[in-house]
Amino acid sequence: MPGVTVEAKSKAEYKSDFYFGPKDYKQFLKLPYHLDRSIAFGFFGALGKIARNVLETFYGWTGNYGVAIIMMTVLLQAILFKFTLMQLKSAAQMKKIQPEMKRIQEKYKGNPEALNRETMALYKKYKVNPLAGCLPMLIQLPIFLALFNALRTSWALHGAKFVFWITDLSSKDPYYLLPILMGAVMFFQQKGNIPAGTDPSQAAMFKYMPLIFTLLFMNFPSGLVLYWLTNSLLTFGIQSVINKKMAKAN
Repeated sequence: MPGVTVEAKSKAEYKSDFYFGPKDYKQFLKLPYHLDRSIAFGFFGALGKIARNVLETFYGWTGNYGVAIIMMTVLLQAILFKFTLMQLKSAAQMKKIQPEMKRIQEKYKGNPEALNRETMALYKKYKVNPLAGCLPMLIQLPIFLALFNALRTSWALHGAKFVFWITDLSSKDPYYLLPILMGAVMFFQQKGNIPAGTDPSQAAMFKYMPLIFTLLFMNFPSGLVLYWLTNSLLTFGIQSVINKKMAKAN
C-alpha cells in the first residue's frame, strides 16, 4: 500500500479483505465471507448455535453472563426433566434391588442360563428397566455437548464478570473454588448412588470420579465450571427428593 498523508481534520478509508480481531460470533454474522464458519461448534453445531442465542437472550435480560449461564442451565434441566427423572429413578431402583441381585448372582454363578432367567424375573418383579438409566443419558448427551461448545467458543465471556472473585468467565477460577464445590456436590451425588454390596473396585471408581472431574475442571473456563456446577446441584436436588420418596414408600 503506498504511503498516504492524512491532513488535519480529515480521514482516509481503505477496504480490505483481511480481518484482525477476536473470533466474535456476533461480529462475524455482520461480516462477509461467512467468517462465522471459522468457529467450531462441534458435531452438534446447530444445537450449539441455538444455545448461544439463548445465552445472549438471557444476557440481554440480566446484563450478567454468569446469571445467564445459570438461567440457561435451569431451562435445559426443565426441558430434560422427564429424562433426568427417568434416569435417577432407574438408578434408585437398581440400588434397591442390588441385595437380591447379588444373591441371585451367587446362587447361579455357574449357570448363565438360570442367572439370566432369574435376573429378568427380578427386573419384572420390581418393574425395573436397565436401559432406562442409559437412554436418557444418550438423549441428553448431544445437548450437553452443544452447550459445552457454545460456552467454550463464546468470545463474549472474555472479561465478563460474574460475582466477587470471578471477574472473567473465559478464564479459570483463580482460587479454584468453583471446581472444588462442583467436586463436592458430585461426591455426595455419587455417594447416594452406590448400591450396597457393590464390588469394591467399582465402588472405588464411583468415589474417585468426583476427584478426577475436579482436577480436570481446575483449568477450565469458570463459565463452563459454573454450568456444570449448576447442573450438578439441580440433579442432586432431584435425586435427593426421589430417594426420600422411595424411602417413605418402603
